[in-house]
Amino acid sequence: MTEGLPRVTAIVLAYATEPWLPRCVEALLASEKAAVDVIVVDNGCTNDDVENLRGVPGVTVLDPGANLGFAAGCNYGAERATGDFIALVNNDAIVEPTTIASLVSEASAPGVGIAGASVRLSEDPNLINSAGNPMHVLGLSWAGRMGQTEHLTAPQDVTIASGACQVTSKAHWQRLGGFDPEYFMYHEDAELSIRTWRQGLRVVYVPDAIAVHRYEFSRNSRKFYYIERNRLLLLGTIWGGRSLLVLSPALLSLEAAMFLLSIKQGWVREKVRGWGWLWKNRGHLRSRRKALKAEKAVSDRVWMRQILTSRLEVGAELAPAALVKPLNVVMSGYWGIARHLI
Repeated sequence: MTEGLPRVTAIVLAYATEPWLPRCVEALLASEKAAVDVIVVDNGCTNDDVENLRGVPGVTVLDPGANLGFAAGCNYGAERATGDFIALVNNDAIVEPTTIASLVSEASAPGVGIAGASVRLSEDPNLINSAGNPMHVLGLSWAGRMGQTEHLTAPQDVTIASGACQVTSKAHWQRLGGFDPEYFMYHEDAELSIRTWRQGLRVVYVPDAIAVHRYEFSRNSRKFYYIERNRLLLLGTIWGGRSLLVLSPALLSLEAAMFLLSIKQGWVREKVRGWGWLWKNRGHLRSRRKALKAEKAVSDRVWMRQILTSRLEVGAELAPAALVKPLNVVMSGYWGIARHLI
């Protein structure tokens, strides 16, 4: 019986060949204390999994006809959501029976905009893949508490709810307009969470809402292209003009360091291509910046102090370990002064 239970539409994107996709959908449909239906967006599935899901009770398959990317694919599915809540779940993640209900409970709490799951590593579900993601003042982000065990027993505020498994109300999703499709993939969850904070709502991490993730970190040029391009897209559309001015020496230094790193690691063409994309799409950056400024209810001084960090974690994907300690020393002092000038 589902009468009286919160109604949730889960959006799952099907891309290439993902062996966990059928189990992902099955686990969502088996959720307890929530009435969950699943929308599967075919973003270019290359085996029979999507076809096999057609006709399964509670599953709707959508065919956009092309790979829309994570951002636009989630938007495409969410436009057809019928639930009062929207869950975003990676096709390589398997939720526990009470995960969705736990996330709905927190997302329903006064003052909360998004609730994120405790994303665990498939090779050892006792270890965290993401407990919410931090955001550096220079736009760098990484999987929070990666490889650690969970010690929390109650939800806590985080900067970013991982896009691998999160829940928000349909009303909040529609108020924000979903993701900016130009992100394609990476950092779209960061933008959504930061916009939530800037509207005066919290983003929370729920430690007992577990999603086991078949996580594989791949160091390929395409990934670095989107991560770096979208970091600059995020900075250029969300950070205020005064904030960018105050942080400009550090931002320019980081950009030079990233350029040198891209040469060393062999993805310099993608780094330069990202700059080219930003210049070509500068009209989008201007219009997006204007729209996000208009929706903001919390000043830069407040939200930046509230949720950003000046310290990188060892193991952050784009920061060589040897640079983390000296960079943290410099940035802690720099941000200690800069935060009073914003």
